[in-house]
Amino acid sequence: MSAELPARVNPIGRALSDAGILAWRSLKRIPRTPDMLIYATIQPIMFVLLFAYVFGNAIPIPGFPGPQAYREFLMAGIFAQTMAFAVASASVGLADDMSKGLIDRFRSLPMARSGVIAGRVAGDLVFNSFVMVIMVLCGLLVGWRWHNGFGQALAAFGILLLFAFAMLWVGALIGLSVGGPEVASSAGLIWLFPLTFLSNAFVPTPQLPSALQPIAEWNPISSIVAACRHLFGNPSPFASLDSFPAQHPVWLSLIWCTAIIAVFAPLAVRKYRSATGR
Repeated sequence: MSAELPARVNPIGRALSDAGILAWRSLKRIPRTPDMLIYATIQPIMFVLLFAYVFGNAIPIPGFPGPQAYREFLMAGIFAQTMAFAVASASVGLADDMSKGLIDRFRSLPMARSGVIAGRVAGDLVFNSFVMVIMVLCGLLVGWRWHNGFGQALAAFGILLLFAFAMLWVGALIGLSVGGPEVASSAGLIWLFPLTFLSNAFVPTPQLPSALQPIAEWNPISSIVAACRHLFGNPSPFASLDSFPAQHPVWLSLIWCTAIIAVFAPLAVRKYRSATGR
């Protein structure tokens, strides 16, 4: 009597299972390295306090007088900037695993290759969710509020997490492409600073030079910020009120997130295969 053939493994289920295991591995390291959590939360808190109390009286919001208006204008920008900086956690973490040979060990095991990267991304996404909770509490302390109900506020937080998820795939590609964690730290952030400051995150676009206004309003970070301000009911001035970013901020933010994931997730998985195959 012939032996029975083993049941065929569902590749999608296997990838999800592997991703879940590696996400849990990533999260288990947080209690063992509390300094990582401390430093990850100090930076956004410092941004909130500095911009709210130093620049709050210096940057007027068109149509919304007073420092309180700037604080409500500010918080969506801080949220989006912090989620964008999730690039660094993915890039440094994967570059560190590469330099230690851990990724090569994973490759020798019967694991889904997409699951290795997805697990890291999922773990970092949970970590960034916790950071965002701390930022929300900090924002409430300085006077920020949402005004369109809890449901629309949840939708705004969902867009922010989707944006973090998209940026983590960018970070994964960077981490697999550079020589080590030190290079990954710089490569993951150096291009984000001009992208963030050339947006509506901290300065209303009507106050930017006219040549920069269209660039700032179509900036992906600007679209996330504008969508959140729209859902929160916070001040959201635009240089061009008839433009697509002004009329459809939520749709534009979803388009940007989808496009980033569609481009960088396959590139990251492909880079993982070639990088670990050397």
